[in-house]
Order: sequence, then C-alpha cells, then structure tokens
Amino acid sequence: MMPSQFSAGELLQLIRSGRAHTRADLQHVTGLSRSTVGQRLDLLNRAGWLRHTTGTSTGGRPSHRIVFDPSHASVIAVDLETRHARAAVLDLGGTILAEHTGPLHISEGPDQVLDRLAGWFPDLIAAAGVEATHVCGIGLSVPGPVDWETGRVVEPPIMPGWDQYPIRERLQKAYADHVGPSLEDGPVAVVVDNDANLMALAEHQAGHRDCSAFVLVKVSTGIGAGVVVGGSVYRGIDGGSGDIGHIRLHDRPDALCMCGSHGCLAAVASGRALARQLSALGVETTSGSDVSRLLAEGHPDAIRLAREAGRRAGEVLVTVVTLLNPGVLMLAGELSGAPFMTGVRELLYQRAIPRTTANLQVVTARLGDHAGVVGAAAMVVEFLYAPARADARLGRVAR
Repeated sequence: MMPSQFSAGELLQLIRSGRAHTRADLQHVTGLSRSTVGQRLDLLNRAGWLRHTTGTSTGGRPSHRIVFDPSHASVIAVDLETRHARAAVLDLGGTILAEHTGPLHISEGPDQVLDRLAGWFPDLIAAAGVEATHVCGIGLSVPGPVDWETGRVVEPPIMPGWDQYPIRERLQKAYADHVGPSLEDGPVAVVVDNDANLMALAEHQAGHRDCSAFVLVKVSTGIGAGVVVGGSVYRGIDGGSGDIGHIRLHDRPDALCMCGSHGCLAAVASGRALARQLSALGVETTSGSDVSRLLAEGHPDAIRLAREAGRRAGEVLVTVVTLLNPGVLMLAGELSGAPFMTGVRELLYQRAIPRTTANLQVVTARLGDHAGVVGAAAMVVEFLYAPARADARLGRVAR
C-alpha cells in the first residue's frame, strides 16, 4: 500500500489492533509524513474516538501514547435464545454497564419479540448512566443461520416465522419508537449474526487472540459452531458455516429434526433431544435448561445421556477438526459441562489421527452467559469502526 492511501480510518485500525501506539509508530508503519499523520489524527480527535496518555520514559522525554477511547460511545447488545433473552449496554471495549434478562419466546415471531426487546432499552440505557444519543449501534445474536450482508435469518429450524424477515429495519424502527434518535443522523446501526459466531468472536478475543484457527461449539436447544480464522469470523458464502447440528448421523434415521430431516446431530444430541429422551424415561423435562438443571443436580440418567450426546457430537467433530485443524476447540452452552466434554474427548481422540489433535486444546467457555452479548457488541464495533465505514462517519463529523 502506498503511503498516500492510508486514511484516518486505516490509522484507527492500526491503533485499535495494537500495531501502533504513537505518532512515530504510525509514521513508521505507514510511511506517511509527520504532518499527514497529524491531519489524520486531528480528524479522529475531533470525533472523540481517541484518548492520549503518557507512556513510560526510557531516559528521554516520555512518549505520548494514542489509544482508542472505548467510552466515547455505547452499544446495546442482545442475546436472543429460544425461551429468554439477555440485553446489555456495553462500552466499546466490551465492559458491561447494565444488563437485563427476561423471558421471551422466540416462537412468538419477530414483530412481537423485537418490539418487546426494544421496550427494555430505555430502562437499560438509564441504568447504564448514559444518554440515548450516546448509543451508536445494536448487535443482535440469534439462534439461526444469518446472511451477514442482509441481516436476515435464512431457513432457521428453531425460529418459526423469522425466515427472511427484515430484522435490521424492524429493530431500527422499534428503537426509534421506544428510545428516539441515536448518536448519529439516521437510523441506529443494527448488526445481526448467528449466536455461535458471536460467542466464538467474544471467546477468541477474550483469551485466544493468538489462535489462528478457533472453533466454538454451542450445545443448547440446538447445536451450532462458530469459526474464527485469522482473527475474523468465517461465515461461508451466505451465513451457513458452522451449522453442524444438521449433519446427519448414519444410524439414526428415526430421529426427526426440527428442520424436517431425519438423523441430524441436533435431533440426537441437543438439549431438546435430551429433554425428549429423559421425558421418555419418566423424568419431567421440557427444555435444554431443564437438562442443565438435572446435570447440576447430578441426576444419573441426565449424566449418562449427556455423555452419550458428547460421543455423538464427537463423531461429527472428528471431521470438523480434521478439516480445519484448529488450535482450540471450545464447548459452550447449557450442555457443555463435564459429561458432554468427556464424551466428545473419548470419540475425538479415539477417531482422529494423532497429528490432528497433537496441538489441539479442547476447553470449555470462559465467558459463560455473557459471551453472546459481548460478542454482539464486539461485532458492532468491528462493523462501525472498520476503515471504510469509519472514514464515511468521519466525513459526516467533519461537515
């Protein structure tokens, strides 16, 4: 890249990524002159996006460090599950300022669900101690495949009535109705993505940034995976990457899946599947949350079935690990405890070739219930402060 091609947004990217901390760093990395770097930084300073601190001295004058200021705006993030939702206000660094969790049935359809979510926002914003105009975007995590470009869910097995629904536009309208204007002119920015993708992004940034190939498998009502390669979420060509819950097992043609097919992994090893199996044994269970509760109580049938579910998931994950060769395979969700993990490990290390697992860490999630909102907020920041979009926003600030 020629020096003249480095825009203010690209300098911001260097600062946010940690590749540059001072004006001298920016000059060195970009080849830009001191005056040009100063002009670009003036744009970023006028927007309020940077914070300047004094670094340590090594004998001469202490350096002036430049960092992205995570407090200059806020993000609303929502993790929508099948039976409840968690909403939070976060700063741009991922610190949760306020949160609310409540029952919300995804089967009620997008109009009712999105409007009720937006009804939570005014109290959340007040609890966070920020102004409504401080909010720069909303991130929404959903349990289904999402076309990233359009923000629409595509053929979601456990989200009846949501297929191709204009979520982004509807949530923008609901926000305006319940809250009012956002930080910038026009509708508030809304990004929508699959829950496993956002959990993977959050967990990767929280503790595995040095892992170039990272896989997170979420096991709750359904089963899905998020993949981070080279620091970015890999979504496939239309958002279908990671939908491992609908890989078919060869020996379970009797298991009817929510997608309408038979033999899917989710129909055999998900929270919904285990709830059905426990109910058949006379244990009153209606959801993955009930299964999780029974596991926490040490219920022997729940433990046995969760371990077997882990083995069935392990059959599929052998192929995933062989194909992607990740450094970390992380299990998350309501069923990701010790019994399920034990089953996955048994099959994975039994069936995969040793070279594939020699440098593989199989771990459980560290962010717990907050991974979805942290990942959704991070995705909003990645979207709004990517170089091209940051430059466009800076242009509006400068006018």
